[in-house]
Amino acid sequence: MIIRATVGREQRGLRLDDGARLLFPELSKTRLRKIIDWGGCTVGGGMVRVASRLLSEGDEIVIGVMEPERCLERELRPDEILVETPDFLAVCKEAGLNTQRTPYQLKGTLEYMVGQYFKSRGIVEPVRVVHRLDRGTSGVMIFPTAQRSAAHISALLKEGSVGKSYWALVRGLPVEDAWEVDAPIAKIGSARYGVATPGREARSGFRLLAAGQGASLIEAIPRTGRTHQLRVHLESCGLPVIGDPTYGGGAASRMMLHCRSMWFPEGEERELRAVAPVDANFMAICREYGVDPFDSAQGPVNPH
Repeated sequence: MIIRATVGREQRGLRLDDGARLLFPELSKTRLRKIIDWGGCTVGGGMVRVASRLLSEGDEIVIGVMEPERCLERELRPDEILVETPDFLAVCKEAGLNTQRTPYQLKGTLEYMVGQYFKSRGIVEPVRVVHRLDRGTSGVMIFPTAQRSAAHISALLKEGSVGKSYWALVRGLPVEDAWEVDAPIAKIGSARYGVATPGREARSGFRLLAAGQGASLIEAIPRTGRTHQLRVHLESCGLPVIGDPTYGGGAASRMMLHCRSMWFPEGEERELRAVAPVDANFMAICREYGVDPFDSAQGPVNPH
C-alpha cells in the first residue's frame, strides 16, 4: 500500500519520523522508523533512510507500507554465490525475494544483499541490475562489478547473446517432446500479459524433461526477453506453471519456475556459465507430482 501526504506549516522543521507520525497517524513511530530504514520512504521524490532528516513545508512524503512478515534481515549466504570473477558475480536468487528495490523496500532485496556483499569485498561500485527475475522465480542472476562489465553484458543481452535455461513444473502434459512458440506478447491488465496482436515479438523454446501425475517438468529457453514471457507462452500452450495463479497455475507454496542456468562470453576466449541448484521446496513439489528432476534431466542444458 502506498500512502502520501504533503508537509504543512505544522510539520516543517520537524524530524522526518516526528512529522510523518503526525501526517500518518495510523502508523506508529516504531513502524515508521522501520519503513524509513528499509528504504520505503521518499521525501520530494528521493529515498530517505535517515529518520532525523528535517522537513520543509511543501515536501511530499510517500510511504510504502509492506507486510511485516516480508521485512526479513538477509545477507548473501556463501551457498548462494555460484560464480565470482573480477568482472561478474553470479548468485542464486531464492523464490519470494524481490530482485531490486521497490517503493516499499530497499533492505531485504537481492540488490541490497549484493550491495552489502560488494562492500565486504571492497567493491565500491553501485549494484547494477541488468536483468531481472520475477519475485516468485528462483535461480541464476548475474551482477557486473564495474561499469565496463555492465556495458558488456547489457550489450550481449540486447543482442540476444546471453543464454538462459529455466526449469518449469507445469500442469498437464505437452503433445510434443520439444516445440517452439513464436507469439507476440502485450500487456492486457495492470499486472498481466498475454499473447496478443499487436504485441512485442516473443519466441521461446520448450523441451519435456519428465512427465508425472498430471504435471510435467519442462526446460524453457527464452529466445527474447519479454515480461512474463515463459509464463505467458506456457499458459498459451495449456501448460500453466504450478504456483502461478496469475496465469492459471493455481496455488502452491512457491511458483515452480527456476532459472537453472545462464551463460555468455565473458571475454574473447572464456565463457561464464552459472548453474543454480533447485531448492528443497522445488524438489518436494516436483515429487508430489511424481517427478524427480535428477532422475530425468541428467542431459546437458540446451545451449541453443
